[in-house]
Amino acid sequence: MLEIAELSAGYGHVEVLWEVDLKVDDGEIVALVGSNGAGKTTLLRAVSGLVDVTAGDVSFDGEPVTGLVPEKIVARGIAHVPEGRRLFAGMTVRENLMAGAFAGRNGADLDRALELFPHLKSRLAQVAGSMSGGEQQMCAIARGLMSSPKLLMIDELSLGLAPKLVEEILERLSEVARQGTALLIVEQDVDAALHIAGRGYVLETGRIVSSGESAELLDDPRVREAYLGIA
Repeated sequence: MLEIAELSAGYGHVEVLWEVDLKVDDGEIVALVGSNGAGKTTLLRAVSGLVDVTAGDVSFDGEPVTGLVPEKIVARGIAHVPEGRRLFAGMTVRENLMAGAFAGRNGADLDRALELFPHLKSRLAQVAGSMSGGEQQMCAIARGLMSSPKLLMIDELSLGLAPKLVEEILERLSEVARQGTALLIVEQDVDAALHIAGRGYVLETGRIVSSGESAELLDDPRVREAYLGIA
């Protein structure tokens, strides 16, 4: 579904990514892990059309999307939940969710989002900025689902959240994948990300240094020492 080939990208004259190869197949969950500053957010922003690609290609459903404006990339079926959630704090939960509905979509998407995150049903009239961090993350993910994407990309899912709440959200994301939406999850919590994903990629200083099945990466001595604190 998503294929990234020899991608280089950055900000102005500052290169952040070098020759990155990554793919996400239909309906699967893929984790992109690495330390803070490795370039994970830049990679998602490059796919979404928010960062200039200096070399390489991004394809989706067999069609190139490199160079398209963000709204056209959303129309192709890619949704992006940014780091820090980026909700409209002064708007209600319902208004935030409807902001994620791409033109021409109907209320069925709202029903699906609330079915996946039932806690939001009682919060629809509440101002989003007054909710807890976990509730805001649920709202951000639900907003991403409002455009009925084929691929949902989530940046730093667990940032600032309690482990129990992260586990609950990850369970919901497994259901999202079972319903047919592929997921690309960017996460510093390597253990949590690789336990939900079928495959993973390790990004270090802008380059993919390791990839494979999640179980293989969890058993990799280099990954265990660098990211799990296990010598």
